[in-house]
Amino acid sequence: MRKVIAAINMTLDGFCDHTAGIPDEEIHQHYAELLDNAGVVLYGRITYQLMQFWQELLKNPSGEKTMDDFAMAIDKIPKIIFSHTLKNVEWESAKLANRALEEEVLELKQQPGRDILVGSRSLIIQLMKLNLIDEYQLCIHPVVAGSGLPLFENINDRTILKLIKTKTFGGGAVTLYYEPTNEKTTNR
Repeated sequence: MRKVIAAINMTLDGFCDHTAGIPDEEIHQHYAELLDNAGVVLYGRITYQLMQFWQELLKNPSGEKTMDDFAMAIDKIPKIIFSHTLKNVEWESAKLANRALEEEVLELKQQPGRDILVGSRSLIIQLMKLNLIDEYQLCIHPVVAGSGLPLFENINDRTILKLIKTKTFGGGAVTLYYEPTNEKTTNR
């Protein structure tokens, strides 16, 4: 069965903001490899629109190898976009979801193929509540943003995770890899 992997960048103070981190060559290479080894990535509208930056970079390469490699990796991976407002997507490798998140993910998990990445905060929160995330890859950047959107907002159940490995980057970011233990208790 395919795993659902929640992979997201965060600041040291717990905010999710793809623009607040320090994306160096090593981080770009890490995420390009993650995309190359996955079968599909799920995005909400906001993250999808933010990621469209990479389409422009494909047309006008930066000359920085790892950024250009990431642009190629994000371009080719199939993307399923969950949105109530978008009527179409212009990225050739993207399509709008035509089912509810839970239904889509449960079907994807049953299909053969590589793992399913989730790269949007809103989808991670929803899938966490549905108990459908098999692994968390939280890349913590050495930045204090001071404000923003917290990843674990509106989570009412205490969830216990098991650290399975870490990866430290030269620029000071650390990716923490966790699996849920499936132990939950309701917070009071």
